[in-house]
Amino acid sequence: MNKKTATLLLLLTALIWGCSFVAQDVSSDYLGPFTFNFVRFFIGSAVLLPFVLNSRKKRKITKQEDITAIKAGLSCGIALAIASVLQQIGVGSSGAGKGGFITSLYNIFVPFILVLMGKKLTKRNFICALGAIVGMYLLCINETFSLERGDIFLLLCAIGFALHIIIIDYFKETDGLTLSCLQFFVSGVICLFGALISEKIDLNLIIKAIIPLLYAGIFSCGIAYTLQVIAQKYIHPAIATLVLSLESVFSVLAAWVILGDTLSAKELLGCFIVFIFVVYAQLPQKNT
Repeated sequence: MNKKTATLLLLLTALIWGCSFVAQDVSSDYLGPFTFNFVRFFIGSAVLLPFVLNSRKKRKITKQEDITAIKAGLSCGIALAIASVLQQIGVGSSGAGKGGFITSLYNIFVPFILVLMGKKLTKRNFICALGAIVGMYLLCINETFSLERGDIFLLLCAIGFALHIIIIDYFKETDGLTLSCLQFFVSGVICLFGALISEKIDLNLIIKAIIPLLYAGIFSCGIAYTLQVIAQKYIHPAIATLVLSLESVFSVLAAWVILGDTLSAKELLGCFIVFIFVVYAQLPQKNT
């Protein structure tokens, strides 16, 4: 595979993930956040399972590798479940377009969380954080100078996804497909328990939301992740991250085309500023 093809695959991945915010928005009319997520994560895990089993047949897996994979799946699955439930609550309240941009702030939060682990911040980190704050003010603060409920949940979900990325990096030696399959399963189990405790699982409502559920499970979890894993082997990580950051732009476009959602001029300016600083945060730099 050449770099052009890999870039196109990553662009398709960003498009799939951007449109998944629409699926989440539509599903919120029928299902609670726990129910939506346990169904889609189980679907995603099932989609990846044949690939994982096929991979295991082709190479010898040691007992230690299996133990590490289980630890990784549990750790990542817990973080993913928390972040995804927060995101679903936020998207259901604030909409798909804003959800994509606020979630993208995980790129800004990662270096600040790493400070707690002994890492150092660069001047760029502070610049990006200040720029993101300006963008978030325009995107989220209303006339009464307050955040909407959904925006707060989306900010928390961005922190959750930042933690999820850091945990994945810690287990980066684990097979990617295996880790993804396990984390989806673990997240699905956690969300299932959450649904049993706090929500009423209605099969009829699940059937009504089956199209966005299948999209979120098959395309967003299964296919998009596989495309990402394949394509990133043939392209520089910095370029890959920049292409994937277009997910936030696609979320707004998808919400506009499919749902008819629109943002005010102030909100669009906020989206633009957030996107610029998210991209800037991911550009290569000499001192990190």
